[in-house]
Amino acid sequence: MRDFYNMVKKTCNILIVILLAFAVDVCAAEFRCCVDTIVPETQVKQDTIDPEIPVPKGKDKPSKKKKTTTRLANKRVTFETFDQNYQRALKFYNNRQWLSAAGLFEELYPLSLGTPQADTILYLFADSYFQNGDYNMAAFHFKDFVRRYPNSDRTEDAFFRCIQAVYKTCPEYYLDQSNTLFAIEQINTYIQAYPESKHIQECNEMLDDLHLKLARKDLEILKLYYNTDQYEACQIMAKNFFNKYSYSPLMPEAVYYLVLNNYEYAKRSTERKKAERLKTCLESCEKMKIHYPDSKYMKEVEKIAQDAAKQLLKYKTNQ
Repeated sequence: MRDFYNMVKKTCNILIVILLAFAVDVCAAEFRCCVDTIVPETQVKQDTIDPEIPVPKGKDKPSKKKKTTTRLANKRVTFETFDQNYQRALKFYNNRQWLSAAGLFEELYPLSLGTPQADTILYLFADSYFQNGDYNMAAFHFKDFVRRYPNSDRTEDAFFRCIQAVYKTCPEYYLDQSNTLFAIEQINTYIQAYPESKHIQECNEMLDDLHLKLARKDLEILKLYYNTDQYEACQIMAKNFFNKYSYSPLMPEAVYYLVLNNYEYAKRSTERKKAERLKTCLESCEKMKIHYPDSKYMKEVEKIAQDAAKQLLKYKTNQ
């Protein structure tokens, strides 16, 4: 039994050796095949050259274009090129090339800090935006100028240019009026800081226009309450309007709509409250007659007053 086992073991070892030899031969044949198919390095280089592009004689590779870094380096804003670029920025500004000027002033300003030119550069930077119609950016940088250089000869003018820019960002009356309120605040601050300024008249004109815008928005709300039959809300809105805009040129129109509102409210009221509301209507008519007798609404208000007085008299007679 042991002899049989030894014989089988030897046979297996012989078979393993034969198989390994066969595998080595196969791998060697495949390797030779792969080597034969490899393109020589010189052939690869030759094939990668575009045949349509002629290779210059005496040169193995096409020539490279010369770099133009010298010209670009001269335009870069550095301490060495500061004066040169400052003159370029002034030239852009004087030629009304506002965006080009603003771009250069923006790069110049950090390098100018601590020098006599710093406030001039920041002022011209802000004004470039203003002249180009970018009033939000102009207001921001003019305000920054006032904060950084409170004792500069340009401070008052920069503050005024700032409120001009803010004023120009105010929207139409039917839009959100946050900018309008901010502009009014800034103009009042300027007037308090420079009460003797030559721009006081312009400031007052801007304030009048901004207040008129706010008044128009509130008046439209008042009219909306009337047109949607919200009579009590219209009365409250009218009272607030009179307190806020007593000198507004829109006051006659506001009183007129209050008269219309009170008249309709009285007509639609119950008998128990009609007399009281007719009296309220007549009071608003009297207000129009006393304060705005020349208003274009006066004729219609007088007709309403006559009809309201007749109804009130009839109502009292019936009682």
